[in-house]
Amino acid sequence: MTHGARTDVVCGVDVGTSNVKVIVLDRHGAVVARVVRTTPRDELGLSVDVDGLLRCIEDMIIEACSSHFSVVGVCTAGIGEDGILVDHDGHGVSAPLAWFDPRRQSIFRELSPLLGSDESFDVDSDPARTMVGWAWARSEAGAEDAAHWVALTDLPAVRWTGRPFMSESLASRTGARRSREHVWSSSRIGFTLGSVDLLPPVRPTGHLAGPLFSQRLRDEGVLGRDAVVVVGGHDHLIAGWGAEQLSAGAVLDSMGTAEVIVARPTHSTHPARRHFDIAPSIDTPGFTFLRVEELARNVQWASQDPEVAGQIQRLLHGAAPIDSILEAGHFIPGRRGGGTPAYALDAPSDSRSRATAVLGALAVAGREAVRDIRPSADTDRTARSDVWLAGGWARSPGWVAIKTAVNGFSPRLITEPELTGVSAALLAARGIGWTPDAQEALQGSAGAAAGRQEN
Repeated sequence: MTHGARTDVVCGVDVGTSNVKVIVLDRHGAVVARVVRTTPRDELGLSVDVDGLLRCIEDMIIEACSSHFSVVGVCTAGIGEDGILVDHDGHGVSAPLAWFDPRRQSIFRELSPLLGSDESFDVDSDPARTMVGWAWARSEAGAEDAAHWVALTDLPAVRWTGRPFMSESLASRTGARRSREHVWSSSRIGFTLGSVDLLPPVRPTGHLAGPLFSQRLRDEGVLGRDAVVVVGGHDHLIAGWGAEQLSAGAVLDSMGTAEVIVARPTHSTHPARRHFDIAPSIDTPGFTFLRVEELARNVQWASQDPEVAGQIQRLLHGAAPIDSILEAGHFIPGRRGGGTPAYALDAPSDSRSRATAVLGALAVAGREAVRDIRPSADTDRTARSDVWLAGGWARSPGWVAIKTAVNGFSPRLITEPELTGVSAALLAARGIGWTPDAQEALQGSAGAAAGRQEN
């Protein structure tokens, strides 16, 4: 359908730590526009500029639509833990405390004795969790005027619909949620946020949030009739859902700053909670597991030696041969949550071998994460074909070759560079009853729409 000279489209918004992405899909699943801008932050570069973020997203939608498209559905995905307290009009009364803000460490140390070692929650307790941000926000001036806590990723949708809510996938990131029972921990909320009354209703990802109203978007002529907002949520979970649209039961191996494995388990019992985050699955009963392995931090540590750094880059670019020590255990990665990387005592001293040992150990860690979630991926040929690589590292031919050598099979590559944004757009399309072609969206249109990036 078109409105005048405009064609109806849906938008996926990916609110990232570094960049915001807006992806525009037509009803067939073709990416017809994309815009990328730097995530607006305060002068220190820590807290997101909330009002600036909302203006930025609307600017990007207007730019992406130009005079060609009308938005009839939007879905936002992104940062899992950041959020703010808002008043009854949806305006912030606290600043967001970024998940990487070092001030979280001291807050978490004070909370730790109260948290205990309960492993029944969806995620492990650590300084990045939303409940640490709750404790921070509660201590800020103006907190007494708060009506709700809203996750930063949900905030545009809350503003556009006027209906406070929290995505189910973001609720699972708080450290105070047990999604198996669909309940909050009143004690954890009590000594962090203060009152469960400040938590808005939890809404499943992919469901309708409500009508989209933005006077600015309407004045610019880019808002279609009966436009709606579809509930989004955690970026990794939505990206994993996108991979599953390419093949049922897919395992997503997404590699950027960290390596994130996302999959629905095929076994009835789940592994030790300390290794996995749990989140409700999208569109299907049950749960999805997420596991995070360190990538960039280990490479940065090894790259303090300039010769090793050079060899790592040669290997990643496929400009150096892969030797036989990939799985020799000569490098011990620093794991999530701390721990300094190290070479084993018997590690060779030459730079190429050390570079190989580093990348080999990281590839092995990723393989073991996949095997833990989906044991069939180790033995079953069909399951092997459902391991999909995505992210910046997936575009390094040497790294893909190392992953192939360690895995014992060739994983498949998602060619779309903005997997989360496109997956959010697919969710928006499904939410309004469209049936776009996921293969076209994620594999057939990468680079077809001209990218525009503002630095």
